Amino acid sequence: MAELQDELHATAEVEELDRPVAWPEAESLETTETDRGTDPLKRAHAFLAGHPVADGYSGLPWALRHLPWFDLELGESAVDTDVPRLREGHVGALFWSLHLPEGLAGERAVGATLEQLDLVKTVVRAHPEGLRMAHSAAEITDAQYCGRVAVVLGPARADALGDSLGILRALHTLGLRILTLSGASWASEAGLTRFGEEVLREMNRLGVLADLSDTSEATISRALAVSKAPVLFTRSAAWALRPHPANLPDDVLVALGAAKGLCLVPLTAEQTGPSVRDVADHLDHVRALAGAECVGLSGTYDSGVAHPQDLADASCYPYLIAELFSRGWSETDLALLTRGNVQRVLRSADFTARAAQQRREPSTSKIAELDG
Repeated sequence: MAELQDELHATAEVEELDRPVAWPEAESLETTETDRGTDPLKRAHAFLAGHPVADGYSGLPWALRHLPWFDLELGESAVDTDVPRLREGHVGALFWSLHLPEGLAGERAVGATLEQLDLVKTVVRAHPEGLRMAHSAAEITDAQYCGRVAVVLGPARADALGDSLGILRALHTLGLRILTLSGASWASEAGLTRFGEEVLREMNRLGVLADLSDTSEATISRALAVSKAPVLFTRSAAWALRPHPANLPDDVLVALGAAKGLCLVPLTAEQTGPSVRDVADHLDHVRALAGAECVGLSGTYDSGVAHPQDLADASCYPYLIAELFSRGWSETDLALLTRGNVQRVLRSADFTARAAQQRREPSTSKIAELDG
């Protein structure tokens, strides 16, 4: 991982190619005395207009399956997310989860994931004025320039692969960009098996990011050692502040920071607490241990969980940013939080994939051969 990071620093021009000349990140992020005297909520709206949120997890696809009719561009009260609220909340990109309810496994999990993927593409096609599919950091930027919210496919659960690297490649071709390494025999409490490590190497070769949410400490440790691309947690906060099973202990946050991974803190009452201040406490804690370049946001809207006060739906991000402004977060750190860190890991995954494809052919390994 350290060797890859050295390569990335040495080829910074790769990232510059993805950044439009007039993109707001090129502007000064220094705070003036006038800015400091501005109402925090007004300042948050102004900041987010130039640095929209890349939301790391949305449960919208499964929620839409249960609606007989919906229109996300006009507004849809039956869900937490629609285009008007995304624009009000200054959301520029949204990762749409392909996770399935518990109990689906094997061929049923593979089939249901493909149905979810097809639904997402159908929904995006039906809302061309508000949504656009994106598969890379550059395509996210393009969508935002066109006034659309970028939709990125993922995460899906590992059982969607059916223990087949061929299915992994097919899902990547269809647009999958994040895979959660849980729900499979090769990523268990004992860690990654030989086949699990091969899955991770093939993900690196394709440019599919590894999500370690809900995985064991042994799996986390081995994934950090094996992966040449950054790993991420799409729904994890700080265990030290709230001992939820999906939250991360301090030593894992430190290791994640050392590996330049990404912790996307969820806006859920169960994991982060009942108020905006509680969420901000977790963001402070993760930033302090992992670093400002390793923390992001995960709305987890439409996933069937309760949300903190003032963060009820996708329109509420300005309230969180206002709280962080009042705590003294710099605009530079906030720009990393809202979208910069997500863009970084996507670019890093693409760079790693291009390098790996020059050295490695598609893997034909089978789970029976490696794990017995």
